[in-house]
Amino acid sequence: GDQQEGVYILNSKMGLTKQYLRYAHKASFGVVTSRKGDAIIVHSGHQGMTVASPALEDVVLWDLRKGEKIAVFRGGQHEVSSLALSPDKSVLAVGYEDGSIRLWSLATHDCVVTLSGHKSGVTCLVYDHTGTRLVSGSKDTDIIVWDVVNESGLCRLKGHKGPVTACKLMKRFNILISSSKDTFVKLWDLDTYHCFQTVVGHKSEVWSLELFDQDQRLVTACTNKDLRIFAIKDAESSESSRSMAGEKRKPPLPGHEEVGPVVCSDMGSLKRTSSEKAVQLKLDPSHSFLLCLGADSCVEVWRVRSEEEKEKLRKKKVRKLQKRLKRTGEEEGQAGNEEVTLSVLDELPAVLAHTFKTKLRSFDVVSKPNGELLLLMALQNNSLELYTLPPSSQPPSLSHTLSLTAQGHRSDVRTVCFSSDDSCLLSASSNLVKIWSRETQQCTHTMASGYALSSIFVPGDHHVIIGTKTGELQMFDIAAGVLLETVSAHQGAVWSISMAPDKRGFVTGSADHEVKFWEFELVSDEGGQSKKRLSVTHTKTMKMSDDVLGVKYSPDQRLLAVALLDSTVKVFFADSLKFFLSLYGHKLPVLSMDISSDSTLLVTSSADKNIKIWGLDYGDCHKSIFAHDDSIMCIQFVPKTHLVFSGSKDKTIKCWDVDNFEHVLTLEGHQAEVWCLAVSNDGDSLITGSHDFSLRLWERTREPLILSEQREIEREAQFEAALAEGGEPVIPGESTSQEVQMAGKKTMETMKAAERIMEAVEVFREEEEKREVYLEDCKAAGKQLPPPLPAPIIAALGNPEPERYVLDVVKKVHSSELEESLLVMPFAYVADLLRLLSTWLQKGWEVELSFRCLLFLLRVHHQQIVSDHQDLLHVVDTLRGHSSSQVDALKDLCGFNLAGLQHLQRQLDDAGIKVFGDASEHLKRIRNRKKKRVEVLI
Repeated sequence: GDQQEGVYILNSKMGLTKQYLRYAHKASFGVVTSRKGDAIIVHSGHQGMTVASPALEDVVLWDLRKGEKIAVFRGGQHEVSSLALSPDKSVLAVGYEDGSIRLWSLATHDCVVTLSGHKSGVTCLVYDHTGTRLVSGSKDTDIIVWDVVNESGLCRLKGHKGPVTACKLMKRFNILISSSKDTFVKLWDLDTYHCFQTVVGHKSEVWSLELFDQDQRLVTACTNKDLRIFAIKDAESSESSRSMAGEKRKPPLPGHEEVGPVVCSDMGSLKRTSSEKAVQLKLDPSHSFLLCLGADSCVEVWRVRSEEEKEKLRKKKVRKLQKRLKRTGEEEGQAGNEEVTLSVLDELPAVLAHTFKTKLRSFDVVSKPNGELLLLMALQNNSLELYTLPPSSQPPSLSHTLSLTAQGHRSDVRTVCFSSDDSCLLSASSNLVKIWSRETQQCTHTMASGYALSSIFVPGDHHVIIGTKTGELQMFDIAAGVLLETVSAHQGAVWSISMAPDKRGFVTGSADHEVKFWEFELVSDEGGQSKKRLSVTHTKTMKMSDDVLGVKYSPDQRLLAVALLDSTVKVFFADSLKFFLSLYGHKLPVLSMDISSDSTLLVTSSADKNIKIWGLDYGDCHKSIFAHDDSIMCIQFVPKTHLVFSGSKDKTIKCWDVDNFEHVLTLEGHQAEVWCLAVSNDGDSLITGSHDFSLRLWERTREPLILSEQREIEREAQFEAALAEGGEPVIPGESTSQEVQMAGKKTMETMKAAERIMEAVEVFREEEEKREVYLEDCKAAGKQLPPPLPAPIIAALGNPEPERYVLDVVKKVHSSELEESLLVMPFAYVADLLRLLSTWLQKGWEVELSFRCLLFLLRVHHQQIVSDHQDLLHVVDTLRGHSSSQVDALKDLCGFNLAGLQHLQRQLDDAGIKVFGDASEHLKRIRNRKKKRVEVLI
């Protein structure tokens, strides 16, 4: 076989088999910000602004001022769906569509923690004000509270009937507020992990919520035009104020009695200018402004009045009321008795309403010390824009500051191709043509164009030609980055361009039923200059019976294949244009085709999801393959081989061996339909373009690929996906319908961790048996015999005690997977593990880990221990004594250390030393000194 296509190897079991070389994903580029997830501002200062934006499965850190990438956080195969920044701005939490959450360090750009608990996409992430807890909401209707320090889940809150859309944590109380598409807003007490109030006033999906005014006000956004405002008061103070004022209140709805630490009551609605639904609410970091984004790209801003401003306004209203009462002749004392309340419009005066021309997906806001607002806008067209709202502008207006657009297309990538030396590649969309470096994946040239559907590099790689939707051919000079010429070639869309093998011309196929032939020529400009430029001239036209969807020359230039809208392919002799073959069999139109390098095979892909392989000698169909789950948009041979790559609307690219009619490999990564692909001339690279705005580069590696092994890998991936989609873990004695459940979920990692623990327990059993036999032999012999040899795994680790070996294995289990791993273990291993826990606690080994395992095992297996295994009761009694003493010792140690630190703090305060002093004041003084020096010099 050809060395590039594959290597035949002799296997003693399988006979003569074929080995291929694997193609692997090298880079994804062209995406500034993807359609899912919200772009957030990481840092804003004098040196510029750092922005984190989702880019499909990755997260990109952008320097917005320079327009450059700072770092890329590489994810897996699933798209990013949510982002959250820790309060100290050191960690970025990223939620993915598969339900996993990764915590990335912004200092080292490494993934420090992976949390798995949700079964579907993460819709919202929020940190508490200390940064030690993270709350995640998901499409699976669950909310999980994570302990970031311990890297594990605290609990899973179930109660919503629809996908969770937003979560917020209160600072004053340990309370979580969540909203969902089920129209409900729920208030959860995180001390007792239960929902104590459900707000049921909304008539449609609740899309977002925010807390402001020191957690005393809650604003929600739903499909209705207006925003709903709720007052949050302490339950005790609310009751006392009502009783003192003699105020009557509406009885709570059945099943939603107010029994929590706070009471949430409706205040009214906030009118919006936009008539579309509100999709996002944000507060600026100073909590001075409330911003709302509507589905019609209208951003509205309200100012949040401070307590002093509200008190002044209230006094002003009281004075007006007293004057009104005085005029009407009533007693002035009644004005003091009547309570003057501020309306929603009084607390939130409107500042601005601005509608953008381009559709917005999300926004983020920061405020400068001078009161200026900076708004980061993530647009649906794959770009980021920065706007400013000056505090003193009258009338208030947004001004555009920066745009980040150069690194991607504004619409779908519809055509791609490689240059002749494979050093650069072209991508084109509805309005742009971009030239990219293959090595660095950086955009070198951007040129405005028509709606591109097909493209080629002109021989010499100094020019490119694209065919447009309006029937024009546009020629561009790459070095100058300008449009040289536009030729009105067809009356319909130019669906295909094929370069002639002799490089002297090309052929185009169009929806106007015509195939036209073109040749390159040098012409002088109209100015009469001696310098000539490249142009094209039309030589001949071939009329067809239907729309032409594809044209392709055979590499030997003997044949020309033409794909028509009637689902057939006509083959003509290229020189005389005489009819040769008619290939029919597809049920829907052929969308793409290619001819092998030896001109013997023609492969076609169709909207009927099939690939057909045809022989060009007699026009016979060698094989029809059901290749994809949706329309196959593009197909191409790897040069000098009979390997074929096909791209489809089902988001995958597949590799096929058309000699053996076998599926070789599936390349997954695109998050939307694959529109186009191109294989490099050396066959080492593959570029694909998609509806998700991305370009993906795949490289051929030296890693061998054997089909049987590849099928096994695919089966394992399917099994793991099915495992993740399983039901919730069932704990004996606990109801599956209760509000609080375990945070983790069963995965392949938890299954493997459980197997490792069970293997370690089996090694411990064997060592215990050896020890007992050894002691009996010594007693029978009446002397000390040589000790038995330890198990090989224990000997390899330096002969630790068997108990210590099991503890080391448990320690290596990830903290977030520990409970799930212990849950799937059979009870026979649990009994041995309880005995081991007694030994660990007695010796003071890893007390916190041991106690965590002990509490979970007793909770899960309590009924079985009490009823069926009375022999374990004395083990539990022993554990009670050991655990109490060890926990008391830990408490004493923590108390002693805390007292010592407080003593050191008092000594430092007495000495006037500040260890963690604020450097901002010192920096301000230095800047003032520099400013004065500059003024003196001027």
